[in-house]
Amino acid sequence: MSVYYTREHEWVRIEGDHAIVGITDFAQGQLGDIVFVEVPEAGKSVTKGGEAAVVESVKAASDVYAPVSGTVTEGNQALADQPDLVNSDPEGEGWFFKLTLSDNHEVSELMNGEQYKDYCESL
Repeated sequence: MSVYYTREHEWVRIEGDHAIVGITDFAQGQLGDIVFVEVPEAGKSVTKGGEAAVVESVKAASDVYAPVSGTVTEGNQALADQPDLVNSDPEGEGWFFKLTLSDNHEVSELMNGEQYKDYCESL
């Protein structure tokens, strides 16, 4: 299981041809208290870099982009009732959606943990 990151502060955990996607701890910290999350429905196709979900906080609303292309297999319905899971456990129970990858090679364009840490420190 490998975790990769985008410059837009999404993370993706890859297991074979399957992935779990969410926003990073850095992103949730910048947004503040999360009050609403809209996740994609199963069967939706997402394209790398395309809008996939929406997150709203007391500060702002923001799109969540797909770090990789694929077909959504599950949206995290727990976030409808508990959007604050994104604040308390952004890279665990606060995941946004799961998908089946359509192009495994897209992962090579993402940052690993060390690269992402360096990127955040440069902001």
